[in-house]
Amino acid sequence: METSIEDWNAKFSPYPRVLDWNNRGRMKNKPVNSAPSETTPLVQPCGGTSTHQPSQQPVYHRTNNEPPRFLGGLSTARFWAIFSQILMTQFLYFFDSTIMVSSHPVITSHFGASQLASWLSTAFMLMSTVSQPFLGRLSDAFGRKPLFLGALATFALATLWCALATSIESLIAARALCGVGAGGTMLMGSITMSDMIPVESRSTYLSYINVVVGLGSGLGATFGGTFAETIGWRWAFGTQVPPLLACLAVLSMTIPNGLGVLGERESLSQVMRGFDALGALLATLAISMLILGLNLGGNILPSFLLTESRAAKPIMPLKFVTVRPHANLILSNCLGALISNAILFNAPLYFQAVLLISATSSGFQLMLLALLTSAAGALAGILITKTRRLKWPLVHAAVLYPVSIACLVCMQPRCSATVLLLALVPYALANGLQFTTTAVAVLAASTRDEQAVVMGALAIWRSLGFVLGVALSSVVVQNALLYYLGIVVRGPRRDDVITLARTAVHRIAELEQPYREQVVQSYDAALRLAFGSCIIAAIISAFLVVRMKLPRLGSLAES
Repeated sequence: METSIEDWNAKFSPYPRVLDWNNRGRMKNKPVNSAPSETTPLVQPCGGTSTHQPSQQPVYHRTNNEPPRFLGGLSTARFWAIFSQILMTQFLYFFDSTIMVSSHPVITSHFGASQLASWLSTAFMLMSTVSQPFLGRLSDAFGRKPLFLGALATFALATLWCALATSIESLIAARALCGVGAGGTMLMGSITMSDMIPVESRSTYLSYINVVVGLGSGLGATFGGTFAETIGWRWAFGTQVPPLLACLAVLSMTIPNGLGVLGERESLSQVMRGFDALGALLATLAISMLILGLNLGGNILPSFLLTESRAAKPIMPLKFVTVRPHANLILSNCLGALISNAILFNAPLYFQAVLLISATSSGFQLMLLALLTSAAGALAGILITKTRRLKWPLVHAAVLYPVSIACLVCMQPRCSATVLLLALVPYALANGLQFTTTAVAVLAASTRDEQAVVMGALAIWRSLGFVLGVALSSVVVQNALLYYLGIVVRGPRRDDVITLARTAVHRIAELEQPYREQVVQSYDAALRLAFGSCIIAAIISAFLVVRMKLPRLGSLAES
């Protein structure tokens, strides 16, 4: 076999190899010292440089304190071409996931199926959660690009289906498929970002994501109702399709083909032989049954844990939920998500049913909170990058959640909307601190080959917390409301008023006295009970945060 001159020099050159960061991460042979050899003249020409002195050519050595700006040899232009589309997909995910907050009464009334309103959100969140156990591990074998593009294409097609749905059943099915694509898009965007950015710089870019997440959440809740009341609810979905297709086109041209592949690329048959299919199936069933409230979920969960403990490449290694600090981070984040969605889902109801303000005004209040959450997350990311300390934002969030819950429990019907908004400020700040810091901390505490799987585990448990926050708080509110209405409402129209109060919130303001006051008191008591029940999750989350120890940002990468 012939050996090229370049190969020969690469093997036998006495010069050390110096990393050239300006040439997309490739290694080049560059002389550092011109040591004398058998053919080197002993006397240099006049004005020459001694061969015993280091070369005057500058040499750029990378120290541990000077990480490359982007991983994988990405140029700045290519990185921003990819990252800008990740920002857009994150915006569209949260815009789509909150659009139902203010528009579902109009949509379900259009189909004459108000009793099925909860399924529009439940189907989306359920499928978004159960689709995520597969993606992290599969992307290690196939790479990020095919799974990211596949999820994004599914998201776009399902959103178009939502806009064209002709029945409530069709719309629910479309929302379920939309959840699959949207959940995969969000997860793969986060994993792709972690592949491109050194861990020391990641919190800064997560702060950018927090800004667009806040904008997406706020605008989705605000404009969902606006679209429904003006040009039609179908446009709330239809307007998302063009930017989704644009993101798909740009990412297909910019994401490197081999990004994220660990080791050699495997064929489909090789991947499926090593894939933890049974674990993925059991995880999907356990999460589905748990969310749907069936006892079968508790029976499947032990089987899932046993399968994961024996799998060679588990989709969710058990150490992530059993060993510090991963377990503390992931479980406290799950509880934070539960608190977050329990309050987010019921705060608009308090605005409309107790304070009797319009849906448009309540949506505007939510937008302000979303922007505040974004600002807190962005500030946390910047400060984490500067201080390299990860625990302090989580401790502050653990304190702010109970403060906000206490303020909400103390609310009274005579309070103004401004007072309620101020009571929600600590909650919004806690959200920004909690979710940004946890995403950075789990990566900082993980090795490189664990990062895709740990991001998947974090996304699963966070999504589970979001779903349980809505489901459990709804159970509390509906049962407590029925109880308080039965006690408080009195008069000859008692039964009709109770039925109207439970099925048509927007008509409470039209009730004559004393019925209106009685219904408002009932909603106030039920919602404050739901808010108060979140204190249990807040206490457990705080306990998990206080007891854990986190490495300084970048310390694991340096070691």
